[in-house]
Amino acid sequence: MHLRAALLVPLLLSAGHAQAPAGFRDLFNGKDLTGWVNVNTDPDTWTVRDGLLICRGKPIGVMRSDRQYENFILHIEWRHMEPGGNSGVFLWSDAVPQERTRLPKGLEVQMLELEWPFLNRDKDGSPRPLAYVHGELFGAGGLEVVPENPRGRRSMSFENRCLPRGQWNTYDVVAVDGVVKLAVNGKFVNGVSNASVRKGYLCLESEGAEIHFRNIRLLELPAGRAAGEQVAPEAK
Repeated sequence: MHLRAALLVPLLLSAGHAQAPAGFRDLFNGKDLTGWVNVNTDPDTWTVRDGLLICRGKPIGVMRSDRQYENFILHIEWRHMEPGGNSGVFLWSDAVPQERTRLPKGLEVQMLELEWPFLNRDKDGSPRPLAYVHGELFGAGGLEVVPENPRGRRSMSFENRCLPRGQWNTYDVVAVDGVVKLAVNGKFVNGVSNASVRKGYLCLESEGAEIHFRNIRLLELPAGRAAGEQVAPEAK
């Protein structure tokens, strides 16, 4: 599948289609945690209830996919359940988190609840930029990227489209040869390029607040040229 065609798929997924297009497979089966590895959180951090993947947010850490991915389209739906909730999904990540942060090296697709900027103000009392909550993209733990819409070393969305806690948001992520494009609730609004790592694990993040996930689907695209340091170390 060419990149141009790949960019059309998220719009189909976000348009209310009950069935995923051909070639997509479910990374979450709605019944248990098959396909996922609890890396550094408690046994009850991640549970399944009523077909939903529930993360209680404590302790800080991640759950990763059981295998690596290089080029793909990821569809994921999420909703925060607490004011100012914090989470995200890591692409092309390491299997082992860093000791200080408890989070891996990887490309983070940010998921923040709308009140986060007001509950975590700057030292002068002013709210943080609203771009924090609307699908900000950035390299974490040493992964480098070139931001499409720079906010320092991060890329912020051109348009704010996220919905508040209790409501479902849809992220569609196209990741090809170190380029990432993000659609939020049916529209592409952010991107990065030249990622220093472009093959690795997917990680879901636990970072202090309850968050729910559903309809986690992935379409693998043809392999690229990731090699050497562009590939995350395999889990041992």
